[in-house]
Amino acid sequence: MSQIRVGIVRGGPSSEYEVSLKTGATVLKHLPDKYHREDILITKDGIWHWRGEPINPLNLKNHLDLAFLCLHGEYGEDGQVQKLLDTIDLPYTGSGSLASALGMNKLHTKNYLKDTGIKMARHIHVRAGDDIKVKARSAFAKFAPPYIVKPADRGSSVGLYIVKTTADLPEAIVKCLEVSGSVLVEEYIKGKEASCGVVEGLRGQKIYALLPVEIRPPKGKDVFDYDAKYSGQSQELCPGNFTSAENKEISRLASLAHQKLGLRHYSRSDFIISPRGIYYLETNTLPGLTTESLLPKELRAIGLSYPDFLEHLIKLSLKK
Repeated sequence: MSQIRVGIVRGGPSSEYEVSLKTGATVLKHLPDKYHREDILITKDGIWHWRGEPINPLNLKNHLDLAFLCLHGEYGEDGQVQKLLDTIDLPYTGSGSLASALGMNKLHTKNYLKDTGIKMARHIHVRAGDDIKVKARSAFAKFAPPYIVKPADRGSSVGLYIVKTTADLPEAIVKCLEVSGSVLVEEYIKGKEASCGVVEGLRGQKIYALLPVEIRPPKGKDVFDYDAKYSGQSQELCPGNFTSAENKEISRLASLAHQKLGLRHYSRSDFIISPRGIYYLETNTLPGLTTESLLPKELRAIGLSYPDFLEHLIKLSLKK
């Protein structure tokens, strides 16, 4: 019997290119030997490579049985790659194209989840071309500083700013618009940061919620931004220092977001636990799988090995 050919797809024209390479390298290292592995690299300019040579991705079906997506950010998590793979009927890990696009856009996610009862920070939306000063005044009229300013369609906290005064808000919005033409200004919710992954079909459950992680940014950091995530200086405790009720609610909300957004296979949602309640931040449809990433820590905490997790995802992806 021939081996199942698994293509580990990494790289891509994304602000998270380097993280994607690390996720892909980790998956390549831990993929069970029963599978035939192929390293599929997408360069920053969007050229796909198979065995070191450029390839038209529409021809991947001739070389692979499954694409294991290790992409992050735009192009990887926004549904574009998923749509391409759908056209050639090549199975892949993670959510479908429409759900990926929905989950990647924080504004659409907020609108989609607003009737679920999930608490979310108040916000205003700023587009390229808007009057920045008018938008800043609108934010101040709606909620008091400090503010979180972030792109609506990026991951890994790329382009995220914390703004302590209304006077500094226009400058932060302008900087954020350099990263994306769609920006959210949110009220700053102070509290403990948490993240919770879910996996479908694990241990006999339709959606299995992993143990929530408590994230403690390094001293001097008010938020878990890009540098805090990948510098190795943050404390990430799993299980986190949460009450039994908080753990239960975080797990429920992560499962609910996964279902309501129409995601599949696995995802990871982020939260703030404040005195006012548990606030939902966002859902990652292709969570990082590097050695520093949160999801592998959650897997270890429940006694699930990395190779067993990869095999579980492959089996989910090959189911018709």
